[in-house]
Amino acid sequence: MTRALVIGGGICGPVTAVALRRAGIDARVHEAHPGPGAGVGAFLTLAPNGLAALRTLGMLGAVRAAAGCATTGIEFVNGAGRRLGLLPDGSASGPEELRTVTVERDALQRALTDAAREQGVPVEYGKRFVGYTENATGVVAEFSDGTTAEADVLIGADGIHSPVRRQMDPEAPGPEYTGLLNVGGRVGAVAVAPTPEATARMLFGARAFFGYQTAPSGDVYWFANFGHEQHARERLAALDDATWKKRVLELFADDHPDVTAILEAAAPARFRPLGVYDLASLPRWSRGRVALAGDAAHAVSSSSGQGASLAAEDALVLAACLRDLPSHEEAFAAYERLRRDRVERVAKEGRRRGNRKAGSSHPAALFARDLTLRVVFALIARFGGHSWINDHRVDFDQRVTLP
Repeated sequence: MTRALVIGGGICGPVTAVALRRAGIDARVHEAHPGPGAGVGAFLTLAPNGLAALRTLGMLGAVRAAAGCATTGIEFVNGAGRRLGLLPDGSASGPEELRTVTVERDALQRALTDAAREQGVPVEYGKRFVGYTENATGVVAEFSDGTTAEADVLIGADGIHSPVRRQMDPEAPGPEYTGLLNVGGRVGAVAVAPTPEATARMLFGARAFFGYQTAPSGDVYWFANFGHEQHARERLAALDDATWKKRVLELFADDHPDVTAILEAAAPARFRPLGVYDLASLPRWSRGRVALAGDAAHAVSSSSGQGASLAAEDALVLAACLRDLPSHEEAFAAYERLRRDRVERVAKEGRRRGNRKAGSSHPAALFARDLTLRVVFALIARFGGHSWINDHRVDFDQRVTLP
């Protein structure tokens, strides 16, 4: 096996292509959009497990240079601003280069794309995937501009609404709406209480959930999650940005005034909501010469803080399996076997975290929630309940063998 097509040039695609090249496979990325997505999305965190995978692939320096700030802990507060818990993620005690960072999505995509190109990965834009065919010797991808590309295998790294997945397995379940909408972005310096160093503050409000962090630059990274019935993007877009901003401000009107100060400082365009989805379990991750990676295979909600990091882990494991096993069928089966339990466990954890974000109109319910959360966070802090997520490492040099 010598050639691979990677569909998707977001986060997972460039990392997967670099990993495949490290495994001796010529990989080429095809992306539907005309460039690496300026202004796409808000921001995300990369945890130690994902940073370690990027270090293995020689991509860590570019990512850390693009990051806005370190985020090695989370302070949880209630709507009035009273602390419910403080949870370090453990990375502050490890190597500095593996300390969790917050990075804007478009900056991350550019950094990963540039790093991939520096390692010889071709990235072709304006290539919207529309289908594929297989033959005895390979797979041919078809694009909306009428062109095609052929290789030995095709990797769908094209996100939670993956067109590759839909063709590979038309009967597969689609993403599941978690009941939350998300808005967020970055604003300049705002007169609010700064967060502790390298720590994000998460506020369980009366009606919604808010998170923010003050960066050393003075900028404030912020997001809000709020419960909402599921609507197609077209219905969400029917309300203008100013109306959405007004609605979000109303949700937090009874919470700490710092939240209102940040929201008022944010541009209306940052209030265009996106649904929070996950994809907890697929019946299969591959068929024939096609396999899925990252969100295309197992999307976790943003509440997990692990989407990008799990994609980087996937890239290493998938490439190692193709490197070490004699056929693509055996490699894809081993990749799924090695990854499924971990990613599905993370997906469940992300859904649990998201379920805690809904507010209530009943003061007694809010009091009970805050009391319960204090106990939960104390137990996690004492026993390191989430270390299994961040401490995971993929050993790319270890040879993959059949069971």
